[in-house]
Amino acid sequence: MLQFIDFDSLENNATSSCQRLFHGRGHAYLGFEHINVDWLAPVALITLYKEVDSDWLQELANELMTLIPDCISVQVQYRCRSRAPVDVLLGEIILNTVVNENGLKFNIQLGQSQNTGLFLDIKNGRGWVQSHTKDKNVLNLFSYTCAFSVAALAGDAKQVINIDNNKSVLSKGRENHRLNQQDTKKVKFEPVNIFNSWSRVKKYAPYDLMISDPPSFQKGSVNIKRDYQKIIRRIPELMNPNADLMLCLNAPDLSEEFLFETVTEYCPECQFIERIETPDVFKEAEAGKGLKVLLFRYIP
Repeated sequence: MLQFIDFDSLENNATSSCQRLFHGRGHAYLGFEHINVDWLAPVALITLYKEVDSDWLQELANELMTLIPDCISVQVQYRCRSRAPVDVLLGEIILNTVVNENGLKFNIQLGQSQNTGLFLDIKNGRGWVQSHTKDKNVLNLFSYTCAFSVAALAGDAKQVINIDNNKSVLSKGRENHRLNQQDTKKVKFEPVNIFNSWSRVKKYAPYDLMISDPPSFQKGSVNIKRDYQKIIRRIPELMNPNADLMLCLNAPDLSEEFLFETVTEYCPECQFIERIETPDVFKEAEAGKGLKVLLFRYIP
């Protein structure tokens, strides 16, 4: 597995950039489909989706500690176990760290929930936002820890409205803004379920950019195959003419054609602009199984 990791790039960037080192979940590497490895400085995090031999795992940890500059902790998260527990295999016990991406800082939490606080596959999307938000009013749906919002303010956005039904992740989003010394007066944090609270979303309209990065399924609140149309059909009442739309889809069983068809049916005034690709490390054996990010423009 280690032969597929580009350690040379880490030597030049070890202290500054978080990144996925190995993406086995893309099924492009036979025999390693159950393993991901991330660099969240100064932690190398192994994620397992099925059990492995403990001696093999310890050997992997030893090699990562040896080969990664500035690594002081190797940890493993067992997604194959109830509640996805995290163990320290080598080095220090680190529960919190701050990582860098595109010149911005983000808080990372280890061992406290299934996700760390930053989704690495959409790095290029955040980079696009940072470069295209000057003076824009931005709507950030399913904002999680507000990484898109941080990128938008770094791009000199006029205002960002973050919508998420989880208050605790919005609190972490506020911390991410403060970590980057950004003016939180330009940011709103709305802890609501958008499907029941369109009036709250519309309160700050019209918007110049909408980012929609929903979970594929969240019991009791989101079933994206059923619910994406509810977002798309609201575009005319939320967006300015010529507004941009970043539509994300992370459901392996839904292709980008699902997005195209949904947009065509429920808001045909949207014109496709371009795809935003994931970083090269997120290699997929079958095209369309990973994250899909499509840019549209609303032209009424």
